[in-house]
Amino acid sequence: MGTGHYSRRKGARSKIKKYKRKTWLCNRAKDTDQIQDEIEKASEPGAKAADAFEYDDELPGGGQFYCVETGKHFADAKALADHKKSRYYKRRCKELKEEKYTQGEAEWAGGMTKEKLPPAHAKK
Repeated sequence: MGTGHYSRRKGARSKIKKYKRKTWLCNRAKDTDQIQDEIEKASEPGAKAADAFEYDDELPGGGQFYCVETGKHFADAKALADHKKSRYYKRRCKELKEEKYTQGEAEWAGGMTKEKLPPAHAKK
């Protein structure tokens, strides 16, 4: 005798923190600094283009339709063209035009810089 079909209620995992984190990390987009690094490496002389991929059955469209700015693969050229008209794509391009966030800026913001101040009681 079988036990029958078992299914969870809709939204049964909505409060499980571990499940939420796992699903969010799987669908997470690349960070802007990672994409800026890829674009810089592709612009170097003798480097392979960032959007040049060999055919791969695992990726949508065989990996031939790739958007460098968002780091996503698309099934066909029409889907890629539609994506490049979207608000998400335009917003991402605007973010990528900003200057890269560096470690020096992070330390400055955290108050870890070493400022050279004049002595409070200078010897005369």
